[in-house]
Amino acid sequence: MSEPIFEIQGDNKDKVYSVFTLSPLEQGYGHTLGTSLRRVLLSSLEGVAVTNVKISGIKHQFTTLKGVKEDVVDFILNVKKIRFLYNGVEPVKLHLQVKTPGVVKAGDIVVFEYPGDRDLLFATERGVNYVKRCIGTPGDTIVIIDKVIFVNGKEFWIPPHIKYLSPYSKPKEVIEPRIFPRGMQWNEDNYGPLVVPYKGYKISLNPDNVEQWRTTIDREYGKKVVDVENNVVTIESIPVSSYTFKKDYYFMMGDNRDDSLDSRFWGFVARDMVVGEAFITLFSWDREIPFSDLFRLLGSIRLDRVLLLLH
Repeated sequence: MSEPIFEIQGDNKDKVYSVFTLSPLEQGYGHTLGTSLRRVLLSSLEGVAVTNVKISGIKHQFTTLKGVKEDVVDFILNVKKIRFLYNGVEPVKLHLQVKTPGVVKAGDIVVFEYPGDRDLLFATERGVNYVKRCIGTPGDTIVIIDKVIFVNGKEFWIPPHIKYLSPYSKPKEVIEPRIFPRGMQWNEDNYGPLVVPYKGYKISLNPDNVEQWRTTIDREYGKKVVDVENNVVTIESIPVSSYTFKKDYYFMMGDNRDDSLDSRFWGFVARDMVVGEAFITLFSWDREIPFSDLFRLLGSIRLDRVLLLLH
C-alpha cells in the first residue's frame, strides 16, 4: 500500500469549515480513524448548551403543562434550541419565569425567531433567535419623528441603555429603500404611521396599498399568495378588496437605534415566533470580529455588559 497522504481543504472565507482527506487506507481503517477523529474534535470544541432543565411542579416528561400547548418533551426540545454566547468555564443557572398568559408587553426585551428579510417568507437560516425590545403590541400605531418613538400618539419610554451613533436624524425627505414596508416613503429616523396588525384586524386592499401588507399576508399563508391582476388585488388568484389577519403581531427595535436591523427593515414578528423574554446579558463583544482574530476579539469585550441584568 502506498504511504497515506494527508490533505486539508478549506475555504479561507469560512473559518469554521474544512475537509480532512487521508488516503489511501486499508479497508476498514477509514471508519476507525474517522470515528476517533470525530470524538477528539467534538470533545475539544468550545460551546454553550442547555444540559439540564427543571420545571417547577413537573415530575416526569409525560406531565401536561397547564396553560402551555406543548408537552414537556416539546418544551425541553425548544429550550435546547436557544443559542447562548458565554465565555466562562463554570456552569451557569438561568431561570425562566412566566408571569402572564404569554402576552408580550411594550418595553419587554423579547427573544424571538427571526422572521426573515423584508421580502422573504422565511429566514434564510431557520431557527435563528433575535433579541430586541418590543415597541408595539397588536393594534398599536407606531410613528418615529427625528428618532423619537411615539406609540398611539404618546412618546415611548426611553430605555436606560439606549445608544445612538449620531445625534442627527435623517431628514424625512431622504427615503431609505430597505425600509419596511416596501415602497413606503420613510427612513429609520422618520417612520410611519404604521399599525401593528392583530388577530381579526380587517384592512382594505387595493393596488395602491398592497405592497404595505404583501409580505405579512404571504407569511401567514407560508407561500406567495398576494398578486395584482388587471388592477385587482388577488389572494390565491381570488379577487379581494379586504383582508382579515389571522395572527397577533409585534413591532421590535434594538436599543442601539442607529445600528439595529429590526422591524423597521424586516417587518412584524408573529406571536407564534416569540420564544420568551430576555433578562440577562451573559457576554457581549464585537460580533463582526472573527474568532480567528482572537486577541482583537477578546479586546472588544464589553465588561460593563457581562452578566448585566436587563430591564
